[in-house]
Amino acid sequence: MPHKDVFRVADLPQNSPTQFHLRPAAPELSRIAADLDLLGLRKLVFSGDIATQGRKDWALTGKLGATVVQPCIVTLEPVTTRIDIPVKRLFLADWQEPEASEVEMPEDDETEALPPELDLSQIMTESLALALPLYPRSAGADSGEMVFTEPGKTPMRDEDAKPFAGLADLRDALKKEP
Repeated sequence: MPHKDVFRVADLPQNSPTQFHLRPAAPELSRIAADLDLLGLRKLVFSGDIATQGRKDWALTGKLGATVVQPCIVTLEPVTTRIDIPVKRLFLADWQEPEASEVEMPEDDETEALPPELDLSQIMTESLALALPLYPRSAGADSGEMVFTEPGKTPMRDEDAKPFAGLADLRDALKKEP
């Protein structure tokens, strides 16, 4: 399998898939970790193939595996997470950019314009960024109850926000009355 990470689309064979396998070395792992605000990045592997899809389009199908270390959102302690995800991208030769001033994000986030070159390192980094846990927590980390209110007023607690919490007690009390 080739170990390069940028493929010119014009040079890709039309009749057979092109396989790829990326396993960045330590300096590249450190750069990606810094770019993604990670405490650490280990065992990053991205492999798969690129094949024609119809006459002018190309499909990338692969697997991304990584071990990431992020700060816990509560304690800031390191949290290690294993990520193993499929990666699919469809590159369309006739891609049309939406022209409206405000555009909704399409539900199909796997489709994009066909560039002259496919930068697999960029696709790998984007895919990893999208797969990262948004709110990593260390084991046993609890944000606790937060209480906010204006001075001089009684704060609303988490229990107050549960309107049906006392209904079982009320039902039992009503059953006891003659």
